[in-house]
Amino acid sequence: MAVSRVEHFEGLVAKQPGNELFRFSLAQALVADGRHADAVPHFEICVAAKADWMMARILLGKTLLHLGRREAAKPLLTAALQLAIDQTHEDPERELRALLADL
Repeated sequence: MAVSRVEHFEGLVAKQPGNELFRFSLAQALVADGRHADAVPHFEICVAAKADWMMARILLGKTLLHLGRREAAKPLLTAALQLAIDQTHEDPERELRALLADL
């Protein structure tokens, strides 16, 4: 039987718990599997690991929004917007401005 993406990345994280890229991929797989709450701690580790990791902040913010945690999502999305501006990522900047306008 084939191993799911979640199982695959859970195995990698178990072997290398300090690897933020494995955690990021696990969090994405969990979200794709509809397991948003389970993804949050993995995204949080990624956000804590790298101050300039824009995508980790965006995906954590979106995940928190999905869970109805708007107040927790807002500072993450605001920080991600500043990173998008600083790093000249125009598409994420537009998306984040629209998300924040709705908050």
